[in-house]
Amino acid sequence: MVGTAERVNSNAYTNGLALNSNGANGATEEKLDELRQIFGKSEGDPLRIVGVGAGAWGSVFTALLQDAYGHLRDKVLIRIWRRPGRAVDRPTAEHLFEVINSREDVLRRLIRRCAYLKYVEGRLGDRILYADEILKDGFCLNMIDTPLCPLKVVTNLQEAVWDADIVINGLPSTETREVFEEISRYWKERITVPVIISLAKGIEAELKPEPRILTPTQMISRATGIPMESILYLGGPNIASEIYNKEYANARICGSEKWRKPLAKFLRQPHFIVWDNGDLVTHEVMGGLKNVYAIGAGMVAALTNESATSKSVYFAHCTSEMILITHLLAEEPEKLAGPLLADTYVTLLKGRNAWYGQKLAKGELSLDMGDSIKGKGMIQGVSAVKAFFELLSQFSLSVLDTEKKPVAPVELCPILKTLYKILIVREVSSEAILQTLRDETMTDPRDRIEIAQTHAFYRPTILSPRLWTD
Repeated sequence: MVGTAERVNSNAYTNGLALNSNGANGATEEKLDELRQIFGKSEGDPLRIVGVGAGAWGSVFTALLQDAYGHLRDKVLIRIWRRPGRAVDRPTAEHLFEVINSREDVLRRLIRRCAYLKYVEGRLGDRILYADEILKDGFCLNMIDTPLCPLKVVTNLQEAVWDADIVINGLPSTETREVFEEISRYWKERITVPVIISLAKGIEAELKPEPRILTPTQMISRATGIPMESILYLGGPNIASEIYNKEYANARICGSEKWRKPLAKFLRQPHFIVWDNGDLVTHEVMGGLKNVYAIGAGMVAALTNESATSKSVYFAHCTSEMILITHLLAEEPEKLAGPLLADTYVTLLKGRNAWYGQKLAKGELSLDMGDSIKGKGMIQGVSAVKAFFELLSQFSLSVLDTEKKPVAPVELCPILKTLYKILIVREVSSEAILQTLRDETMTDPRDRIEIAQTHAFYRPTILSPRLWTD
């Protein structure tokens, strides 16, 4: 594996790994040994962990594992796959050079690895840098300002995954199915079943034979034949760069008890606390839902010059719509209130979906540019708007409105309807989000919540049957 970064000061990190006298390294090795035992690993047979997809969160997650366990080379191999051939444009190469020179530890590391010259040449335009090339040195194209530890990068997908014990899905939900269908071809001869941890936050809607949601973990299971008990979802209120910079964060890993509890222990770090939960699909869907309303929040912020009053009005309405939707999806929606609100809050503060909404409203981005944005990656909320709108437009899921009349659920979600008109069918401009909020016929958010709480709202067919309970 790649060597560790240089120690910057007496309290710093080697590749982010805290070095101290309290036995932390021994505890880390003990956690790894426990997981190796569960996987049935013998001496000399390393646990093989591979990240698939190198966006910001996928790269950070792999780097966190490399920081924590990468020094135990005889017991674990950690690598990441990304597609080859993605060139780094000249402005990004120039900015990357500035980042390198502003960080003495990074600068010295690159000089020691004889890698500094290529970044000089990239800045001058004398050489083309590639995303997979710079990732080996610890630079994620979607997060240039946050250098990571050096990573073992593989650009051949078959080589990356064929013998992996744990696969981290760091792909956008819109790419998950295609890539794992390819992976399934490389696993046909496997005897053992790998464990998959999905980080993806997004959904698709299936309308036939009955309306339902399809999540990334379900896409993976369909594509590969891996049973759902071996697929988990990890999510939480977090910003990738802040987690790597050791800001205190929480996350939750969801899935079968067999794997979620040992993996929660394995992934937990002093600054990154991982809990576990048995309700995989519902938490996964909630991770996609907050992205929908984050885009609208960004629009409102931009259009009102960051008016606190306007943003609070939007927040009241969007949270009431999310509460209504959770009552449709979950038998016990109150259990989701805290995690969903926390994830929504951090996304509104600093997430890429809110940023995207702001840029659209300011005219600095256009819908014609697509939903994969340079320097940010995939804006998952766009596809989620389409999926939730299509799903909740089905009259077979009808609910009673304030006048006790049956309506499709989307009729009680005016913000979702407006976002669909703005982003998907492009019938109206971003300003329509303000018109929706100012509509005199707009339902009081309290009334929307009361409707959800007082009627038989839960539709168990929308999500797959729960396979596990706590």
